[in-house]
Amino acid sequence: MPEGNLKKTKRTNLVRNSKRAVYDRTVVNEIIDATPLCHVSYIIDGRPYVTPTLQWREGDMIFWHGSSASRFLHQIVGKDVCLAITHFDGFVLARSAFHHSINYRSVMLFGQATKIEDAQKKELLQSFVEGLIPGRWEHLRPMTDQEAKATTVFSMPIDEGSAKVRSGPPGDDEDDYSLPIWAGLLPVSQVLHDPVPDPKNLDGLEVPTHIRDFKLG
Repeated sequence: MPEGNLKKTKRTNLVRNSKRAVYDRTVVNEIIDATPLCHVSYIIDGRPYVTPTLQWREGDMIFWHGSSASRFLHQIVGKDVCLAITHFDGFVLARSAFHHSINYRSVMLFGQATKIEDAQKKELLQSFVEGLIPGRWEHLRPMTDQEAKATTVFSMPIDEGSAKVRSGPPGDDEDDYSLPIWAGLLPVSQVLHDPVPDPKNLDGLEVPTHIRDFKLG
């Protein structure tokens, strides 16, 4: 596990609610590793875009993928991007409408998008699939050259950025604590449901162990 902090720069310095800022690499990595979903933002021809995609981390690098046919992805090679990850952990219900909030964990990273060469791509995509569902790769048919060619993989160092975290109960004005108003938390969490088989599965196929035993987190 990498040690130390992310770079604190002008674009990562949180001004509002700065007490929620976290630059510790361990906390940042935990937030990254807890979900594959991220949003990547970039500027193309002076216009802003945000793309949802799946990410994975290996050491001090973060990776994401997209279609090689995307005209957007061709234009972000070597360009500055911002990658954001957010977990919604619950509603914070206060005694005042103004003090309502949510509990969350988020990471925002900045850096240049580097396109991964074909020689490394298959190995990284295997790591990606195994990171999503451990044990899945060995049950799949081999990736074809055409499938690898149709997929672009980008990387960026986990170097400049910050995390922002809110947890715990509401923070009301001191005078409001004597009011007969219920306040507290309404926690939110992701839940895995039972596997749903593809109707086109061959007869007699059972849910594999690596799927049946998979757990979030």
